Amino acid sequence: MKIEKKQSKSKQNIPTTALPDIIFMLLIFFMVATVFRQYSGLQVKLPDAAKIQKIPGSRRHVVTIWADRENNVVCDDVKVKKVTELRNVVYQKRVEDPQIVIAMKIDQEADMGFVNDIHQELRKASALKVYYFARPGGEL
Repeated sequence: MKIEKKQSKSKQNIPTTALPDIIFMLLIFFMVATVFRQYSGLQVKLPDAAKIQKIPGSRRHVVTIWADRENNVVCDDVKVKKVTELRNVVYQKRVEDPQIVIAMKIDQEADMGFVNDIHQELRKASALKVYYFARPGGEL
């Protein structure tokens, strides 16, 4: 004699009534726990300027270079040991994003020969769009 197994007609569904609450709590958790990274750079005293403009475009395409009075250079939190290494760092960033703009934060007491060396390395990396940071308050 052959015994057949009875199939139940009731289907078990996963309850989804609490799903929006769980998603909302996860969203709030990640918003609170996320830390947006700010580049620290070097401690520089920016020069005064009579007229200041904002950098056009998105902040996504800005690479910041810090140079202090001790001839230290930092490019987006990457410490550059020699100025000649700056070319490779900036060139790599230009390969990743061809629209980058260089924003320079240079100490007002920095040696201009050193700043000129930074410019030469930027030229070799084909990074020709350069902006300078300054503090408002200078006189004409």
